[in-house]
Amino acid sequence: MLMRKNIYRSAAQVTIFSIIEKTLSFIYRIILSRTIGAEGLGIYQICLSVFSVFLTVAATGIPVTVSRLIAKNSATGKPHARHAVVTSGVICSLLFTVPVALFLFFGKDLYSFLFPDRDYVNIFLILLPGLILTSVYAVIRGSFWGNMQFLPYSVIELAEDAVMVVCGCVLIGFASTAEGGAKAAVIAVLISYVFSFAVSLFWYFYTGGKFVNPKGQFKPLFTAALPVTAMRTSTSILNSCVAMFLPALLTYACGYSNSQALAIYGAVLGMSVPVLFIPSPLISSIAVVVAPQMSENFYSKRTDLLKRDIEKTLKSSVLIATVLIPLLFTEGKDVGLFLYDNALSGEIISNFSFMMLPMCLSMITTTVLNSMHYEIKTLIYFFIGAAAMLASIFGLTHFLGIYAYMLGITLNFIITAVLNLRLLKKNCPQINYAGYAVRCGIICVLACIFGVLFSNLLKGVLPLIVKILLCGGGSSLFALLAFYAMEMISARPFKKIFSKN
Repeated sequence: MLMRKNIYRSAAQVTIFSIIEKTLSFIYRIILSRTIGAEGLGIYQICLSVFSVFLTVAATGIPVTVSRLIAKNSATGKPHARHAVVTSGVICSLLFTVPVALFLFFGKDLYSFLFPDRDYVNIFLILLPGLILTSVYAVIRGSFWGNMQFLPYSVIELAEDAVMVVCGCVLIGFASTAEGGAKAAVIAVLISYVFSFAVSLFWYFYTGGKFVNPKGQFKPLFTAALPVTAMRTSTSILNSCVAMFLPALLTYACGYSNSQALAIYGAVLGMSVPVLFIPSPLISSIAVVVAPQMSENFYSKRTDLLKRDIEKTLKSSVLIATVLIPLLFTEGKDVGLFLYDNALSGEIISNFSFMMLPMCLSMITTTVLNSMHYEIKTLIYFFIGAAAMLASIFGLTHFLGIYAYMLGITLNFIITAVLNLRLLKKNCPQINYAGYAVRCGIICVLACIFGVLFSNLLKGVLPLIVKILLCGGGSSLFALLAFYAMEMISARPFKKIFSKN
């Protein structure tokens, strides 16, 4: 019982910090869009997209696997091996990031063609020290997860974003062009990487962490991390390729000028997509807390506990999407105008709000399956979804414009969610979630209808922010009340969060 309470408390803790962190980042994104403009935001997004390919290789698969191996060693009675796991993770990360950073710095002429303007490569190079520092921090972060130390992880993540926002707001004040603004924003990102590296390493050693002989840990680490790294690296490569060719494709297929295409790309990728990905930090918070426990239950053969955790994570993800979809479907257009003063971003937010349901399911089921050692399967499913996304972009951009990209993202999430759920049901036939999902779908539709009717009633009567809060918030509240009336949610988890015993 105590373990269950700790999980609820940890999940709430991580979620609260994550919401604050993402809200801060979201506000910062609004500031950037209004100071450096859609074009500057596009440049900034392109540089980060290319950088994220290398950062993903170094800072995703290994730390996630470090967390799982720590949980596995605890389950199999080898808690002393956790320091060796962390050490092997740091060594593997450095063996990749140091040579890559040197190559990228001295060989910039070899890949500068990847950027729409070759001058942008100099902005990209500013981020290179952050590749090395963040790879080490990511491994330490994985040790926090595996050892259930969620408070230091949450505090450092929030502080990192705060440092970026403060430095960014100061530095972009000195920029006079879109390119200068993008450069200032990138420098702020690097400063935040330095901060999180220094603080996390200090806390790791302060709490008894150490680097020891990693003998025996390289093979299991590499074997488990490779599929996860491949999937997340492929995601970053895919996003980077889109960042590079989508503006050109819009120019060629739709007749936009280069600046118009870049502005459309910036409006969608820098404005609409972050709003539609609002559930992501919530899903990530659940995954961070539950995944190590799932791994420990899986390797310890605690089938009943594993089944209960899987059902709760699936239902939580569907609940999150069901509550948020009516808000953005009803008020998405007003949100785009209020936040960014951009009509296109608002249309995208409203029209693709339903994407959040398959997105939430895809994210959480991938985490669940990876914690059960199905990394290769989830990698294959990712490639199938990515192929559908690329087919949509290349086949439909001429007819749908930027909407072809958004349709591709939606198809990607739908395909991976369906395949993941099919595999999960095959290996855990006792789990039950279908009935809950159907009821959520009905509630979501009813909440959207209520929200639209309410919004039309108040159209032109109230200021945008008041209308968004009343109509969007009202539609989400409608969904929550329906959940409560149908006894699909209860107050018990909240009581466990605040319970002292």
